[in-house]
Amino acid sequence: MKLLTLNFLTCARRTCKSSPLSFPLHPCDAELEIADVDFSLDFLRNILPRLEWDAMVALCSELSLPLSATVPAAAELSGAGDEPTQSAKDLHHLLLETNITAGKLVCGNCGHEYAIKEGIANFLLPAHMV
Repeated sequence: MKLLTLNFLTCARRTCKSSPLSFPLHPCDAELEIADVDFSLDFLRNILPRLEWDAMVALCSELSLPLSATVPAAAELSGAGDEPTQSAKDLHHLLLETNITAGKLVCGNCGHEYAIKEGIANFLLPAHMV
C-alpha cells in the first residue's frame, strides 16, 4: 500500500463517517518497503493540489519519515529545462515508492484496526460493526 493511498482513506464504519478523527488512518507496527516506480513530474504536479498536506505530514511523522510542513508549489518541482528538483524526487520517493507491506491502520475515532498483509489493507468489517 503506497503512502499516497493513505491520503484518500477513512474508517469504513458508518459511525465514523462524520468524524474528522477518522481521517487519516494511523499506521501502526508498519513495515515499509521501497519499490522502484518510474518518475512522472506531470503526475506530481497534478496530485499535489489533491493531497491533504496536513494529513501527509502527520502520517510521515508517525512513520518517522521526513516531510516539510509546507506544501511545495508546483513551480518548485522542476528546475531549468523541466528537470525535476530534489524536492520533486523526494516527494516522488515518499508518495509512490514507499509502501507499507505489513502492519495495521488504526482509526483515530473508534480505534478499529485494519490489518495490512502483503501490502493490502483489509477493510471488510465484521457484521456487528457495519
